[in-house]
Amino acid sequence: MEALLEGWGEQTAVAAAGRHVLAIQDTSEINFRTQPERRRGLGEIGKGNSHGLLLHAMAAVDAASDACLGLVAGKIWTRQGRVTVPHDQRPLEQKESERWISTANRAKQVLSAATMVTVIDDREGDIYAKWASVSAANFHLLTRSMHDRVLADGASMYATAASWPIVDTATIDVVARADRPARQAKLVLRFGRVTLRRPQNASSNLPKTVELTLVEVVEVDPPADVEPLHWYLLTTHDVNDVASAWQIVNWYKKRWIIEQLFRLIKTQGLQLEDSRIETADRLLKLTAIAAKAAVMILQLVQARDGRSAEPASNAFNQEQIKLLAALATKYEGRTKLQSNPHRPQTLAWASWIIARLGGWDGYPRTKPGPITMRHGLQYFLGVASAWETLKDV
Repeated sequence: MEALLEGWGEQTAVAAAGRHVLAIQDTSEINFRTQPERRRGLGEIGKGNSHGLLLHAMAAVDAASDACLGLVAGKIWTRQGRVTVPHDQRPLEQKESERWISTANRAKQVLSAATMVTVIDDREGDIYAKWASVSAANFHLLTRSMHDRVLADGASMYATAASWPIVDTATIDVVARADRPARQAKLVLRFGRVTLRRPQNASSNLPKTVELTLVEVVEVDPPADVEPLHWYLLTTHDVNDVASAWQIVNWYKKRWIIEQLFRLIKTQGLQLEDSRIETADRLLKLTAIAAKAAVMILQLVQARDGRSAEPASNAFNQEQIKLLAALATKYEGRTKLQSNPHRPQTLAWASWIIARLGGWDGYPRTKPGPITMRHGLQYFLGVASAWETLKDV
């Protein structure tokens, strides 16, 4: 397991060099729908009515192009019974929430060649110890607030933000989710500096205060049947004007990319939760492999239109790229419409070949989706494995 997780970041470290990288992390429950007589060593997830694994993953995304550069780091585990010691009485290293900090710290090593890193979390990552200990020069944090924190002067953070003037309005596209359709949302914007007071239950070794930027966006006139957007975004970035405040909002919106990754692992591509492997230990390893494969599928789907100049080496090693080139000639059609239009050794070029291996006819009237890419990648990796074996014979 340790070797598999370590391998997540090897290609990503190279791809990240010289870029501003958004390091987006989140946790997803993998539900294996076990029966009481066949738990397979899996612990409880959710509210205790299901059994499975928890996958915490960090994906690297180019801040300018949205291109997924690969996995960075993470953690995969299954719970071993219920914890009886109350949450507030356990040190941080004995809490599951520790993953938000350790994964961010690991990103400092993997993404050390990047010009800047911004770690992006949803509300679970709003942890005082993270704010107080993780950020560094050119290594920033951006998290949606979970708590109405107490500020250094004793005031409420949310009440303080409400007293700030509205400085701008904008309309953004809200992507569809299982519980809501896509829509446009009109937002109003506020921002300012806040100084957080150390919570009473935090370690006394942490500084008594941490100064951050708070950007608040509120949806006005939302549809009657949806919950309005209301984000309090805390960040270590300096925000000095309206444009840079909207930049923070736009970076946070890219958090959706990791939701795409989890869907590819579970419902839209690999169907990991349907696995019948019989032990938790093997399911843990399978999940690590599936996460890597899902990132490759995401990269291929992103590149299929040819608008990205990302190299194929973001997803494939040099031997695999040579094999792609050899297979490409077999799938070139007789007409220009059925020929690979992309520059060789780019990710778009590789995406075209993998899609052909997955059953796509090559005509641009249709676009290969995640399932096609999954079938093509599965076939290709099987051929690559056989090729490596034959070379050693």
